Amino acid sequence: MFKLAENNTNARTEIIAGITTFLTMVYIVVVNPIILADAGVPFDQVFTATIIATIIGTLWMALSANYPIAIAPGMGLNAYFAYSVVGANENITYATAFSAVFIAGILFVILSLTPFRKKLIEAIPSNLKHGITAGIGLFIAFIGLRLTGIVTSDPNNLVALGDLHSPSVVLALIGLAVTLVLMSLNVHGALFIGMVITALIAFFTGQLVFTQGFFALPSLPEGLIVANPFTAIGDVISHGLYAVVFSFLLVTIFDTTGTMIGVAQQAGLMRGNELPKARTALLADSAATTVGAMFGTSPTSAYIESSAGVAAGGRTGLTTLTVAILFGFTLLFSPLIGAVSGISAITAPALIIVGSLMMGAISEINWKELDEAFPAFLVVLSMPLTSSIATGIALGFISYPLMKIAKGKWKEVHPFVYLFAVLFFIQLAFIGGH
Repeated sequence: MFKLAENNTNARTEIIAGITTFLTMVYIVVVNPIILADAGVPFDQVFTATIIATIIGTLWMALSANYPIAIAPGMGLNAYFAYSVVGANENITYATAFSAVFIAGILFVILSLTPFRKKLIEAIPSNLKHGITAGIGLFIAFIGLRLTGIVTSDPNNLVALGDLHSPSVVLALIGLAVTLVLMSLNVHGALFIGMVITALIAFFTGQLVFTQGFFALPSLPEGLIVANPFTAIGDVISHGLYAVVFSFLLVTIFDTTGTMIGVAQQAGLMRGNELPKARTALLADSAATTVGAMFGTSPTSAYIESSAGVAAGGRTGLTTLTVAILFGFTLLFSPLIGAVSGISAITAPALIIVGSLMMGAISEINWKELDEAFPAFLVVLSMPLTSSIATGIALGFISYPLMKIAKGKWKEVHPFVYLFAVLFFIQLAFIGGH
């Protein structure tokens, strides 16, 4: 079924690769509920929804595309959901925001079935794509530093160094050091193992207490958050969430495509510049985003952590089938994971390190040409400083064509980019800068 012999692999290698990928990305079941809790979504709801969306996307990838690429709610997209959409707008509840995710998911399904998606990706300037990835990385790292109190607010300078003697900061710094040592030694699952070690230290120093026990049957306290597509469309129209839907769609498309191509290249699955079965692979992501929104999680994306499984020899869908099964087992551990996620120092090192990995995209930006470099720089700079991924994307898209026009290179800019620039300008100028 998985064509193991054709892909020069065997069942044992694939299962070990699946376990490796699972260990490197299972931090999402802890981190995603923490970030979405800031938008008011109940922990159990996000925990269960995260796993449901992960299993659906990853199983689809395993069984129909036969790729070793796992799908789960995306880092960056969850931050955008919690801080830019719900946090920055008092009149938008998380239920309304999930309607926007649901509509973005449906549109993504439609786009995945048409050639328009490919055209859209080709239209976006690559320097802006790299800027968006790096900017989101910086923003996620900043959230990690802020949650633990390593960085704190300051009346004169907006931010300042926190109290280095507070238990939370000390624990986070130890966790960061442990995880970085593990990563430097190329230990598979370093982010997860780092969390386990930090949690043990927290437990023995009395910071981590298990009041609810360890096991429980999965629950969805809110039930289905988005049950009726027509209500979802109504929510988007009545709150004018067009820019939000567009941003979800845009970031999901970049994120997933970039990751898929990266992992596929590493696994040797690319045929020249093309990814065979790309449509099926993209449908896995768009279906998971749509279903995830119904249960209560932010959009999904292909996971760059899949590259750890590929490095361990994963080449087929058997790797991702293993990942999906392991995530299924995780459903039973919500009290354990709930207790751990209540202590930000345990999870913050993962945020800071994921941020540093995403920052790597900066090296791909063409810094020698100002008209290419400055819009990307603006994206990277503005995401953490405005606490808004959407604002960063908007400023990049507005400044890029303006710089090109100023240099007399207006013909180099794809018509789509001019269209996006106008839409983003209207959003920032008239709908409000959130």
